[in-house]
Amino acid sequence: MVKQQIRIAAEKEEKEFYAQRAPKAWLEALAPLGTDSNEPFLEIAPWLIAVFAQPFRILTDGSRSPTYYAIESVGIATGILVTAVHSCGLVSLTHTPSPMGFLNWILGRPSYEKPFVLLVVGHPAENALVPDIGRKAVEKISSFVTAGDSKRLTDD
Repeated sequence: MVKQQIRIAAEKEEKEFYAQRAPKAWLEALAPLGTDSNEPFLEIAPWLIAVFAQPFRILTDGSRSPTYYAIESVGIATGILVTAVHSCGLVSLTHTPSPMGFLNWILGRPSYEKPFVLLVVGHPAENALVPDIGRKAVEKISSFVTAGDSKRLTDD
């Protein structure tokens, strides 16, 4: 029942995204992946893990207290969770319909928690295809400095 509610709400947001909100360039980038607003995997997968960020807390006196580095912390924790899922022999799909506020309502979460990602977890379907997405070489996205190269850090 809950997975069905999530699917219906996610597909509603996705339909609106594809039909009205998505920039043309975004749709062109998605085209080779074959994605659309149909999300049957949300009901088929054994597990859905909704990950929320809490940018602030509500204290017992009703005041707000900021949560520093909430997005960064949730992103790191989610990456560790995905790795753990995969090490158990399962697979995961990150699903991010936008907006995802429907998750607060369906799952009974307070409004100050912000949906971050919906992880779809299970075993891959027999006919599952993984897109062949090109990745940049590690040298293009990072640089490495060793202790012997520390002078390079001060040369600029």
